[in-house]
Amino acid sequence: MKNSIKKIVIIAAVLVGALAIYSFRPSKNHNFEMAKNIDIFNAVVKELDMFYVDTIDANATIKRAIDVMLASLDPYTSYYPAEDQSELEQMIKGSYGGIGSLITYDPKKKCSMIAEPYEGMPAAEVGLKVGDVLLQIDTVSLKDKNNQQVSEMLRGEVGTSFTLKVQRPGVKKPMEFTIVRKSVQLPTIPYYGMLKDSVGYIELVSFSGTPAADFKRAFLDLKSQGATSLVIDVRNNGGGLLDEAVDIINYFVPKGKTIVTTKGKIKQASSTYKTKNQPLDTEIPIVVLVSGSTASAAEILAGSLQDLDRAVVLGTKTFGKGLVQIPRALPYGANMKLTSAKYYIPSGRCVQAIDYSYRGPDGKLERTPDSLLTIFHTSIGREVKDGIGVIPDIEVTPEKLPNILFYLVNENMTFDYATEYALKHKTIPPAQEFALTDADYTEFKEFVKGKDFKYDQQSEKVLKSLREIAEFEGYLEDAQTEFTALEQKLSHNLEKDLTYFEKDIKQMLAIEIIKRYYYQRGTTIERLKQDEDVDIALKLLRTPLYDEVLSPSFKPLVSDSIASLNQ
Repeated sequence: MKNSIKKIVIIAAVLVGALAIYSFRPSKNHNFEMAKNIDIFNAVVKELDMFYVDTIDANATIKRAIDVMLASLDPYTSYYPAEDQSELEQMIKGSYGGIGSLITYDPKKKCSMIAEPYEGMPAAEVGLKVGDVLLQIDTVSLKDKNNQQVSEMLRGEVGTSFTLKVQRPGVKKPMEFTIVRKSVQLPTIPYYGMLKDSVGYIELVSFSGTPAADFKRAFLDLKSQGATSLVIDVRNNGGGLLDEAVDIINYFVPKGKTIVTTKGKIKQASSTYKTKNQPLDTEIPIVVLVSGSTASAAEILAGSLQDLDRAVVLGTKTFGKGLVQIPRALPYGANMKLTSAKYYIPSGRCVQAIDYSYRGPDGKLERTPDSLLTIFHTSIGREVKDGIGVIPDIEVTPEKLPNILFYLVNENMTFDYATEYALKHKTIPPAQEFALTDADYTEFKEFVKGKDFKYDQQSEKVLKSLREIAEFEGYLEDAQTEFTALEQKLSHNLEKDLTYFEKDIKQMLAIEIIKRYYYQRGTTIERLKQDEDVDIALKLLRTPLYDEVLSPSFKPLVSDSIASLNQ
């Protein structure tokens, strides 16, 4: 039966996918071709429904066919049936009805756990703790349910209540909590505060909800504390509402400036967004921090401030999403998030890095080659390029985390140790003052060893492959001594690696521990203690190089040139 349904899905998907292919091919009579293929698709579905040997599931079959068709266009155009509107609503509004907590799945324990309650939300208010194992919601057992299923059960209509049974580490009997769901607004600014040298810092993680209003409050508060320059952190910010990005940009540039122009197939998809209000501050020096996960509205913020020569952009090249999506209502309560236009920032460039209408000879999508990029200019004449995301004015080499840290996190070693730590320590110093002691780290090392922790060493893998190649090519006998010496030096040594990478592992442990006491703002405070990008921003803001960057003759700096900031 399952194979039969699978065949139906494939047939339907291929037919619906054909509609997407036709949309890219010029036709003498486009309307006729569309109507013809829709009629064919409808006829195929009706024939299957009437004559196929098994009864088809209409909802599942058609949804899969639609999903395949939309996936052939771009990753952002999506279909949401009537029963699946909460995800779309959360994406647009940044809120949902629920308990306000991230949950994670432990594959070893085969259960979902509380990973991070949001400050001031129901999960935190009733006393749920990181590490609590979720056992039961009302009378429904959560055993054998995956993380997605548990998440959907925790969500619901605002004001409804349920009983949640959990098993807390260190507590023998299960605990029960009565929780009333509320509208959970994901924090757009988990933390803002003063750094040294009168530098204000704002971490902006999303453009959903009301980030512009939140940003204004944070900025004015920082100004009242004496901030004379500003760092805006949009690293890993995936975007959100375009209007909100324009409003935040308006705080720093004059009224009447064109920030974004959208261009689509139809007139209604084309718009111009200008600053509408008087700015808050047009003089304060600004550094915008970006990363490879900075996308969409976050790229509008960074790219527009760069184009208007209003801020220095620092970090790594951004994601490159220059497409605009709008919601479109469909029959029977369904909705669709549809890519309707491309956006262009003040210099006239579009940051979109992939042309989804074109695929290479092998059928794969390709990024725009450098030879086809167009050069644009900022307000004062600095060169910037389209089709590649936002290239920072000062490009920093991304920090590479040690291999062992990946496995420690993936195997929940840091998570479980932090949970045990929190059981032993009812309170800890404020996040700014907290530091993991040497005794704590020694305890962690013993904890890891006691769990029989195993991890892959990439150097051993590469050396093994090299030995096999050398043997195949006949060089192994002459190089045997060297291989033996290398094997001894690269032998698996857990104690050595835990000691060698102590600094990185300690910070990850501190972040996990602080999260249990001071939530997201605490983790940001801890991360800022060893943040290379922020350190460079601070140096930049107190040197003449800031003004040099914002001059017509400036050329973007790469990581090798960052050393000049240390002088």
